Amino acid sequence: MQRRFDQLDDVWPAGLGRRLGAMLYDGFLVAAIWLLVTALHLVTMRLVLGLPPEEVGSGLAQVLSLRGLLLLSAYAFFAFFWVRGGMTLGMQAWRLRVQTLDGASITPVQAMVRFLMAWVSLAALGLGYWWTLFDPQRRSWGDIVSRSQVVVLPKPDKRR
Repeated sequence: MQRRFDQLDDVWPAGLGRRLGAMLYDGFLVAAIWLLVTALHLVTMRLVLGLPPEEVGSGLAQVLSLRGLLLLSAYAFFAFFWVRGGMTLGMQAWRLRVQTLDGASITPVQAMVRFLMAWVSLAALGLGYWWTLFDPQRRSWGDIVSRSQVVVLPKPDKRR
């Protein structure tokens, strides 16, 4: 079920700098997850399948299974946070939120589209993110294709 966000009048489109800051932060978190996934994959190959050390990682099935697990774990990280509350941990640090155009949390399908477009954007030398500099609404390719937006949240009121 989609969650409806408040303070919709107090948000504005996120620029490239904030997005890159959140991406860097989340990149470190995903790298840590990937280390864990790789270690578990290695343990599985050695202990469960009984492969000797020199054969671990040499077969096509092992390589493809690890790559698939890495992609799946990265998608799970982003989709969980985006669908649940609109913010990954890096986005929280930079006060960013991804939301639908009418101010609700995105759906799992939108999360998948955003994730896939992130890879396309990066493969195009980051052009999908540089696009925010030229788009009047500061949208990236992922925003446009998934019909969502990344917004900056106002600073919390410290007087409360």
